[in-house]
Amino acid sequence: MWKSEEQTVNSKQQTAGNCFLLFIVCCLLFTSACRRDMQDQPKMKPFRSSTFFRDGLSARPPIEGTVARGLLKEDTEFFTGKRAGKSGATTSANASVAPGEPPAGPQPSVTTAGAQLQGAAAYPDDVEIFPITITKDVVTRGKERYEIFCSACHGLTGTGDGMIVRRGFRRAASFNDDRLRQAPVGHFFDAITNGWGAMPSYAPQIPPEDRWAIIAYLRALQMSQQNQAQNGSAPVATPGGTKQSGGHQ
Repeated sequence: MWKSEEQTVNSKQQTAGNCFLLFIVCCLLFTSACRRDMQDQPKMKPFRSSTFFRDGLSARPPIEGTVARGLLKEDTEFFTGKRAGKSGATTSANASVAPGEPPAGPQPSVTTAGAQLQGAAAYPDDVEIFPITITKDVVTRGKERYEIFCSACHGLTGTGDGMIVRRGFRRAASFNDDRLRQAPVGHFFDAITNGWGAMPSYAPQIPPEDRWAIIAYLRALQMSQQNQAQNGSAPVATPGGTKQSGGHQ
């Protein structure tokens, strides 16, 4: 009877030992599985060379014709200020001009400066209607951007008497001239995007939505200055036949 109990105890201890050993083995297997390829993963770090590709580069160039999400720019009028289907509309709204090269947009010349065409007829490819909804917030945003980027040359009232003009730089055009009052909104967008005369391109600094906001504020500014001029409380705008100035022509 005693031997039977002793054998039973030994059998239980042996079973418990085997279970514990099996548990340890399973833990070791799981541990080794977790560490597999975790310290040395099969991946390429940025700018690391590779012997897999013929050119020796690990980073692959995008497929030809690939367009990043959100950069397709299907809305031609919004991104270029040009009428859809016009030849000038193919110019990218965010294209930058290399130093020493002429701007992408049309530039003032003897022919264009002396042309008798006025308003939309002088810029037939440019849109006349804003491609965005104009709200108070848009105009407020445009005022802020105008004072940052435009007022240094064109002045706070748009008469072309900005601070750098007062310091000797070429006088900028007055937005209060009848010629620019009648110009379509797309003309101003094109000038901001591609530059005009002595004015460089502001495309890298001002995104398209802010360019339209600036133009919306500019229209409001032109109306306010025109009303003041009619009431005799503001200087008369510079006539179109006066000496050609720098900047926006």
